[in-house]
Amino acid sequence: MSKLSVKHLLDIKKLESEDIQLILDTAKEFKEVLNRPIKKVPTLRDITIANLFFENSTRTKLSFELAEKRLSADVVNFSAGSSSVNKGETLIDTVNNILSMKVDMVVMRHARPGAAQFLSQHVDASIINAGDGRHEHPTQALLDAFSIREKLGTLQGIKIAIVGDIVHSRVALSNVLLLKKMGAEVMVCGPTTLIPKYIDTLGVRVEHNLQIAIEWCDVANMLRVQHERQDLKYFPSIAEYRAQYGLTMEHLDGLNKPILVMHPGPINRGVEITSEVADSEHSIILEQVENGVAVRMAVLYLLAEKRKLGNS
Repeated sequence: MSKLSVKHLLDIKKLESEDIQLILDTAKEFKEVLNRPIKKVPTLRDITIANLFFENSTRTKLSFELAEKRLSADVVNFSAGSSSVNKGETLIDTVNNILSMKVDMVVMRHARPGAAQFLSQHVDASIINAGDGRHEHPTQALLDAFSIREKLGTLQGIKIAIVGDIVHSRVALSNVLLLKKMGAEVMVCGPTTLIPKYIDTLGVRVEHNLQIAIEWCDVANMLRVQHERQDLKYFPSIAEYRAQYGLTMEHLDGLNKPILVMHPGPINRGVEITSEVADSEHSIILEQVENGVAVRMAVLYLLAEKRKLGNS
């Protein structure tokens, strides 16, 4: 398979395992490009990409923008906070106005689940979901998978524990779906109140004891508590959460094997993970950031190729 089966990257659900493999293999090639003295390639010259962020973002937005510029695309950045959205303009009106400027691709983050899907049905541009509410964050899952495969050589049979606020996390859902498709074993770990009731239908193990989870896994992906998406109190206090689910060097030093520690960011140091762990040899958090650019370059390139074939 040399081309994607999809016209948009809306979620992991719609990707075949062959699509995922193609993206990861292409990202490996782009990572080699990023390590050259001249990091820019003319691959997407004459392609215009609009970054539409209706929610605040730093890492994802910068990562996409850098990926686009490394591919020589023309980039339009849009922030809802300084736009006509605040005056009541609808999503479809906003996007149609931008598309009237002959935009080829749209990278969008939105607070509403399904916003990217809705957009893909109404506009003639390739849509990349950069996170939609609690639903999915597909490029984060892809870069996490790329980072694991780069370190361990494969995803098949690897044991990954996703720890923390599972119920509010779009990263967790995308990771579970992708890792299961690629043959990994997945466990989610956290307080009962932060584990969604449907999770067992996805074929994952559920654990409420952090020590048991890290003894089982090869990779621990630590998620932050997403207070901004919580409308209830899900645990007594941050201090209690930290005591039960905060990963420390004492946890890691007590293991009889090395494990990788990941985090999608931003890190709440001293809550879900200590600074000592985040900066330790176990951590591949900075590699995740670097790999994010290569993975997003791969997604942009492959969708542009798909679009070109569709229009030819």
